[in-house]
Amino acid sequence: MSLPEFILERRFNAPRDLVWRSWTEPDLLARWYGPGVETIIHKLDVRPGGLWLNEMKMGGGSHYQRVEYTEVLPLEKLVWLHSVADADWHVTTNSMMPDWPRVLLTTVTFVADGDCTDVRLVWTPHEASDAEIACFAGAIGGLDKGWGKGMDVLEDLLAELQA
Repeated sequence: MSLPEFILERRFNAPRDLVWRSWTEPDLLARWYGPGVETIIHKLDVRPGGLWLNEMKMGGGSHYQRVEYTEVLPLEKLVWLHSVADADWHVTTNSMMPDWPRVLLTTVTFVADGDCTDVRLVWTPHEASDAEIACFAGAIGGLDKGWGKGMDVLEDLLAELQA
């Protein structure tokens, strides 16, 4: 059985090294990731086995994410296991969507094309139950809202950094 995939593709009018930096440097990543909320990056260690511990403050509470990098090819590709976490950074269920996959495999590629960079993000359930796979498949249509807004903010950030 093939797993459902969320695929986001975006072209940025920015060189690949700058786009890469926006995904791998905490001060830049915090400016676009989690649009409309306060993003606090507690740790960002971009290497295989390294962790990205992320907190998004919204509505008087915090939403925590734990990311473990499994593959890092500088300027080309990031692969990580993406999870909802508790305040102690332990993987947990999503309190708003109990059947949401506990772990999502995330692959992001960066391809230079002249002065532009093509980014492709693929999100798929990892070691998920049937209920988690079904929940993810049902949510795919709306995932572009959050990721899409983040990409819009990233586009503005990249323009600002090049001005």
